[in-house]
Amino acid sequence: MLGLLDDLRRKGITDERVLNAIARIPREEFVPPTFKHRAYDDDALPIACAQTISQPFTVAMMSQLLESKREMSVLEIGTGSGYQAAVLYYMGLRVFTVERHAELLAHARERLAAVGVNVATHLGDGTVGW
Repeated sequence: MLGLLDDLRRKGITDERVLNAIARIPREEFVPPTFKHRAYDDDALPIACAQTISQPFTVAMMSQLLESKREMSVLEIGTGSGYQAAVLYYMGLRVFTVERHAELLAHARERLAAVGVNVATHLGDGTVGW
């Protein structure tokens, strides 16, 4: 984990809320068992439904670019593994996340609950909103 955080800092992630959120979340809980040994590599990894969990730098940069204020509401389109939603939650944001694949959403809900993340989830097509 420390290596990942150092790597993110070297790549320009300076927002301590982002770095602290990433440090709190066990990314290995959001990847399939066969990829747990690569959970902290800065790579996108495959998950179900021919989707991927974004690489940590992408998650960190998107989170930093929000320039968010505490308790701001965020709508995430594409829950995927739930990892990005967890980062936003630990940054102090109110997160609403929409996923079109029931299998992904079910797994994400389990993972989020397991790591103490409370976000609003919805099964649906994010192109039409919440």
